[in-house]
Amino acid sequence: MADKQEAIDRVMDGSSWNDFCDALKEAGQKVVLADTAPTDPRERAEGWRYLARLTRAALESFLEAADTRAPAFRCPVHETIKMGMDNPDNIYLAAPVNGNYTYLITGNRATVHYLGFGSQAGGYGKTNSLDTTGYLEAADMTLDDGGNFRIVASVDEQAAKDNHADWLPMAPETRLIQVRQTRLDHKNEIPANVNIERIDGPNQPRHLAAERVNEALAGAGFFVHGTSALFASWTEDFKQHINELPRFNPDKALQAGGDPNIAYYHSYFDISDDEALVIEFTPPECDFWNFQLANYWMESLDYRFFPVHLNNHMAKYNDDGSVRIVVSKTDPGEHIDNWMDTCDRNEGTMCVRWIRSKEFPQPQTRLVKLTELK
Repeated sequence: MADKQEAIDRVMDGSSWNDFCDALKEAGQKVVLADTAPTDPRERAEGWRYLARLTRAALESFLEAADTRAPAFRCPVHETIKMGMDNPDNIYLAAPVNGNYTYLITGNRATVHYLGFGSQAGGYGKTNSLDTTGYLEAADMTLDDGGNFRIVASVDEQAAKDNHADWLPMAPETRLIQVRQTRLDHKNEIPANVNIERIDGPNQPRHLAAERVNEALAGAGFFVHGTSALFASWTEDFKQHINELPRFNPDKALQAGGDPNIAYYHSYFDISDDEALVIEFTPPECDFWNFQLANYWMESLDYRFFPVHLNNHMAKYNDDGSVRIVVSKTDPGEHIDNWMDTCDRNEGTMCVRWIRSKEFPQPQTRLVKLTELK
């Protein structure tokens, strides 16, 4: 990190901004234009849009909402900012924190199906990881009769006891608290209300300073390049088992900020215009499961307008409790249940999740002609 005077000089002469722009250019050259990246015009266009979206997310996180003395929860991933196989069933919230501070999180549980809080360290731009340093989910929280909760996020558990609250562990290196709210019934479930404040010292926002802008622009540039490179490398790994769905390495998922209660099954699909990928499984006993499609860059496809994801509330089951999902570029017709639209693409990424499952069956897959579907 530059010292104060050096940071001021870099802001004054434009070096901070120039380096930020150069970092974006480098991400384009080394990720979107990489030899392994897609060469299809639409996928190339998606790559540039992806970097633009990551840039929006980075500037919001590092420049606009980075004050750990006065954090607030905001939505960093949503319908038009996507990354890392974002789950269409999730509402993501995040707040910047300093692991050496103590925070009080309050709110109301409401009716959302699954609610989890994770404290995380590292960052995709610096360490290529988002290591989980503590986790707390609603099933283990103390709620009053109205569904209200109190959580203390701190290194020392005594702070939670002193404030009569549940404890979300942090480590000195913790820099982020992420909230996942997972919905089964999007139309009827009410998301939780979540607030955060620092309680062990000053909690008013700091005034803008040149050194903070210098650091923020550097962090944003690293984030765009690091995040895009990380998940592009995952996609290339998925190509080792095209059209299959093996379980993803749990440790690797946790390092990337994954929920410790989720088992992930990531892969790559590749189907011709006249083909369908049939995915079959009997869901294990679990709190939640879903399936989703995403593009090469691991951005969820546009779930606002197209059937690109399915969960245990939405799915149609066979008489024996099993599920058949059909993935194809063309709609096979009303006689086929659980059709997933590739949104006019032949290739992309896909994922299955089980939440709080004690069994981990691998979904079975087979490639068939559309005319063979019954």
